[in-house]
Amino acid sequence: GLVDAHAHWFEMRRGLQEAGHWDFRANLAMGVTAGLDVQPFTTDVFGYQDMIDAGIMDGPRAWSTGPGLFLNQAPATDADADAILSRYRDHYRTRNLKSYLVGGRAVRQRVVAAARRMGMMPTTEGASDHVLGLTHALDGFAGNEHNLPLTPLHDDVIRLIVASGMSYVPTLSVLYGGAPALPNMLIEGDPLDDPHIRATYPAAMIAAKRRDRRWTPPQDMRVADFAADAIRLQRAGGLVGMGSHGEVQGIGMHLEMKAYTLGGASPHEALYAATMGSARTIGHADDVGSIEPGKFADLLILSADPRADIDNSRGIVEVIKGGVRYHDGARSNRTTD
Repeated sequence: GLVDAHAHWFEMRRGLQEAGHWDFRANLAMGVTAGLDVQPFTTDVFGYQDMIDAGIMDGPRAWSTGPGLFLNQAPATDADADAILSRYRDHYRTRNLKSYLVGGRAVRQRVVAAARRMGMMPTTEGASDHVLGLTHALDGFAGNEHNLPLTPLHDDVIRLIVASGMSYVPTLSVLYGGAPALPNMLIEGDPLDDPHIRATYPAAMIAAKRRDRRWTPPQDMRVADFAADAIRLQRAGGLVGMGSHGEVQGIGMHLEMKAYTLGGASPHEALYAATMGSARTIGHADDVGSIEPGKFADLLILSADPRADIDNSRGIVEVIKGGVRYHDGARSNRTTD
């Protein structure tokens, strides 16, 4: 199953949770069997996670960092950092933390050190600031969402990120430093007409996504250059994951893989980044990302081989999550050959 390392379930109802929300089902329908929401703004996501785990509603494994750690929560001492992070670990029951623009390097390093003491994974993002992104690697963050906003990345930057062990989720759908891939992709071939999308999305949401399309002339697109940086990093031994940013639920992961291949990644490399690469990025490589004894039984049945053409990843016949079969995001009673 696909693992969305930079998910956002923006459309979920907050304040009063309701079982069966469409955005979770849309992800599962498109083969996203697990994901990490890396800043949900509120704690509502944990209620949905519990409902999915309890079988009350259908959806992917909806892991989350919980609300991000921002400047207004900057820990002044190591004890402050331990107190803040222990609440996330013990009360939210998450080992993932989003620390975003929490302060200067001394404060960021304090958060990272506390996360290590707590057995947690702190991730962050560079806010379209190249130097800030480099210091995230130096300061010991486990992950960095969004691409570094300059291209091409020089070899010293590639070596730094690889040596640091920091994961890199380029999120090409909402590109920093250039026009993103997503708007043109929503126009070309109209992926929102996918039958799994029509079966799970509200009609008004499909119409809204179609209205929000802005064409960028091919000569002004830089997606391939930024994607080429990410594949160079992956081939150098760096950890690259895939994330959709919740721009178009479910199918966004397929479009993100497609954008990755524009930079020269093979379909197999894109598939690895969207499965095992993402699982390692979010700290769940022992649970998901590949088919191995002891892991959750999550896999996709496709109508054609995506290694031959990455567009074949969208030919989903059925999704199996935890050994249970799903069709269009709902438990399936169908039989297949």
